[in-house]
Amino acid sequence: MKFAKTHTLKEISEIIACDFVGDENFPVLGMNEIHVVEEGDIVFVDHPKYYDKALQSKATVVLINKEVECPEGKALLVSDDPFRDFNKLTRHFKPFETAAASIAESAEIGEGTIIQPNVFIGNHVKIGKNCVIHPNVTIYDRCILGDNVTIHAGTVLGADAFYYKNRPEGFDKLLTGGNVVIENNVDIGAGCTIDRGVTASTTIKEGSKLDNQIQVGHDTIIGKKCLIASHVGIAGCCIIEDEVTLWGQVGITSGATIGKKAVILAQSGISKSLEGGKTYFGYPAEEAREKLKQIAYIKKIPEILKKLKKI
Repeated sequence: MKFAKTHTLKEISEIIACDFVGDENFPVLGMNEIHVVEEGDIVFVDHPKYYDKALQSKATVVLINKEVECPEGKALLVSDDPFRDFNKLTRHFKPFETAAASIAESAEIGEGTIIQPNVFIGNHVKIGKNCVIHPNVTIYDRCILGDNVTIHAGTVLGADAFYYKNRPEGFDKLLTGGNVVIENNVDIGAGCTIDRGVTASTTIKEGSKLDNQIQVGHDTIIGKKCLIASHVGIAGCCIIEDEVTLWGQVGITSGATIGKKAVILAQSGISKSLEGGKTYFGYPAEEAREKLKQIAYIKKIPEILKKLKKI
């Protein structure tokens, strides 16, 4: 999430009422999560396990809950609760905007695009040319759709990320300030849910096709010309590279990368990243031929036990 203008370290510290380490005029350009952070960004960290990762990241400002040595060329914001204060910044720079109409006045809709009845299009949405948006589709604020995109009935683009901190009094939600980007020539089936990024974009790239009832988590990137069948669930922060095929009811854990041209067979569970160019099956998913051999061996166990009893 980039700010509309450059802010100083002192200005940011005043928004969240915390101390800082560094030049008060140190420039701050935006804020992002660790996996998408860039130079000029703020990243937050609130657990010692991840201090080094945050301090050594591309971020130039680290919002942290302990006074530590500040790396050269960086600055610190020292807070008793970085999670809370990151939310304060999101609320300040991307405040919630209420809807005044079914199609917001600030929405931009390209030539030749068809919007069917009962569609909701939020503030600052951009939709390209020759798209078809079917009934009861909901497109949240700041989503971006390219040309020749088809969205079928009941799909929701841009709902909040499923991201919570477990506190003694209950789950505390991390506010969502990102969006969803759908590139050219993408088809999305009925009843799909594609959550927006926490600070960046959940992205579906050019030419990919999604069946009905698919869940795509926050900040996931789906590559070009992917084919995804119904009931697939993809957790947040995944990377699905180009030309991947995911068959029905595949589930993918958070942060996994699926390599280019991989094929995942139906009902497989992905618990780690997988290389491209191979076919996978089962849980935990392995190369399909090897997994099918294992299943065949398991079926032989009763026969083997019978033979052992006769010995």
